[in-house]
Amino acid sequence: MTRAETQAESRARTPADDVEDGDGGGARRGPRRTVLARLRFTSLRLRLVVVFGLVALTAAVSASGIAYWLNREAVLTRTQDAALNDFKEEMQNRAASLPKDPTKDELRRAAVQMSLGSQRYSVLLIARDADGKTVVGNSDLDTFTRDDVPKSLRDTVNKRQPVGGGNKDEYHVFWQRIVTDGTPYLVGGARVIGDGGPTGYMLKSLEAEEQDLSSLGWSLGIATALALVGAALLAQAAATTVLKPVHRLGVAARRLGEGELHTRLRVSGTDELAELSRTFNSTAAALEKKVADMSAREESSRRFVADMSHELRTPLTAITAVTEVLEEEEDSLDPMIAPAVRLVVSETRRLNDLVENLMEVTRFDAGTARLVLDDVDIADQITACIDARAWLDAVDLDAERGIMARLDPRRLDVILANLIGNALKHGGSPVRVSVRETRSAARGAELTIEVRDNGPGIPQDVLPHVFDRFYKASASRPRSEGSGLGLSIALENAHIHGGEITAANSPAGGAVFTLRLPQDPSDGEADGEDGCDRAGREGREGGGGGFRGRPGDRVDVDVDTDADTAGGTTGGTAHDSTHDSAHDAATRGADR
Repeated sequence: MTRAETQAESRARTPADDVEDGDGGGARRGPRRTVLARLRFTSLRLRLVVVFGLVALTAAVSASGIAYWLNREAVLTRTQDAALNDFKEEMQNRAASLPKDPTKDELRRAAVQMSLGSQRYSVLLIARDADGKTVVGNSDLDTFTRDDVPKSLRDTVNKRQPVGGGNKDEYHVFWQRIVTDGTPYLVGGARVIGDGGPTGYMLKSLEAEEQDLSSLGWSLGIATALALVGAALLAQAAATTVLKPVHRLGVAARRLGEGELHTRLRVSGTDELAELSRTFNSTAAALEKKVADMSAREESSRRFVADMSHELRTPLTAITAVTEVLEEEEDSLDPMIAPAVRLVVSETRRLNDLVENLMEVTRFDAGTARLVLDDVDIADQITACIDARAWLDAVDLDAERGIMARLDPRRLDVILANLIGNALKHGGSPVRVSVRETRSAARGAELTIEVRDNGPGIPQDVLPHVFDRFYKASASRPRSEGSGLGLSIALENAHIHGGEITAANSPAGGAVFTLRLPQDPSDGEADGEDGCDRAGREGREGGGGGFRGRPGDRVDVDVDTDADTAGGTTGGTAHDSTHDSAHDAATRGADR
């Protein structure tokens, strides 16, 4: 007899430089924030670790799965072949030697003798006696009966195979794996060739092999987990090696962005990161040189404007005196000459205002402007400002008396004159000025002054440039009555107090300028940077300007802002002390 290589398996399978680490802002962050930042999934370090871990896990699981499957097949095949070969020999030696019509006792004795072999399996023999009745003999009635043999296996074993070709025997050994009560078994069967030959079945437990395979699965699982941990550690080390230069580059870039243009990276090696460091160093050097050249040119330009403005004051003083005399004698002049005299007087005043504004701007840019603080009643200050310029009938003031703030009265007057005059000229009266006090944990006590007009508002494309110096909404109108510096100077005066001015359009129509000032700007100077230094720096970096109005209109309010003069409530100007009447102040104050 030979063994067929067919199998019907029913058992489920068992599963198996100058920049060092931590410099440049990192130390300023809290440890909790640093840890959370490193744990973000968007972190390159975490992504490297995850990728390494996934690759290692995939490789380890694949290797473990293949190893488990190969070992499982090897163990089961070895046990199965040994048991079936032994069963085949026992069937040939003992079952075939039984008489033609064996009795039940003869079958039982043969089954017991067959089960005592080295493979230790149970045996069941089935035959017919002399009366044609089926007799059964087994080695163990309690563990192996005919019902334990699958019907499909019984039918296959008893089926006569045609002899011929490559098949020499009518019957073969067939086997099947089953699971009973959670225990795997190997069931084999064969029939003795010849008329009336008995049919034998064997039942061998595979529990020992399953335990061995389970131990192997646990071992492979532990090995996979250790491989995953090792891969994570390796990924961490690799990420540290790769990301340390990247971290240094980030710190250096942050320092460079903060203005430390001398920042450089130490370069070592010839890899891509080293080339990146060299590129960064060359870029930083070029940027430092460029900024130094621009700073030098800016300083030269600032000095030129300051010197020019200062030098122009002396001849302008003389010219102003002459124009004042001409203005007083205007009625007695020839009618043909009078228009020219009026033009000279107007342009002289405009030139005088421009020089004064330029000098004020240079003070802001150089950071030399200083505050002269005093306790001010805001309602009284606004009333004095609009009264001095004859705007009482055109301005609606909503301010309670008794709102006090520690401010520079002269600079506040400059801000108010520019904003209100700007609204009157281009927005139309009445202009509403409202004052309120606010308090927040971040900014403390704050004063908010809103100037709202009734005009068409500011075009959206002009809004970002409202405070730019000399900005014109239309190049077709390069000439304007103002200097183009009024709103810029107002913004700088707000900055020197630690405040801000914003421009927007009201949903109800018209433009709204909002002035926010701390009620005591000295509170912010304790941080090491006073308002004037901050204003000078912001003026140099951002360069405020003054424009607001319709496309084609030039919008710049010119109010005397020289630190040596006092406009509005603080007296007459040095260049116009004779004719600084309320009407003249209104005319020039609203000139934007």
